[in-house]
Amino acid sequence: MTSTRKPELQAQRFSALTLEEVLDKPVEGETPQSRLKQVGMMTVLYLMHQRHEKLTLANIKEVTGMTRNTVKESIDPLVARGILRETIVKNSAGRGTAWQYEFGPEIIEKLKLG
Repeated sequence: MTSTRKPELQAQRFSALTLEEVLDKPVEGETPQSRLKQVGMMTVLYLMHQRHEKLTLANIKEVTGMTRNTVKESIDPLVARGILRETIVKNSAGRGTAWQYEFGPEIIEKLKLG
């Protein structure tokens, strides 16, 4: 998601795209609180991405101070919307598994346009 554009312009485009994808396209049964939580989570994920941090459940938990279940509950709607893709990878110790996230290809393409 890197760009040759000025970083502040890229951040503005990302914020606008997040608002469009989450607030302008509500999912049936979704509360305003849930949508606001998704927007906030996208901001955290974007900042982590800009710092080249892996978007793993453990890293997000560490950055936000949220519990593992709360992080997962905040991210699941973003996965369902196709904004994020989730994969299971080896954890940092190499023995267990970890949830890792990346921005979906459609989001990346939308950020490249314009």
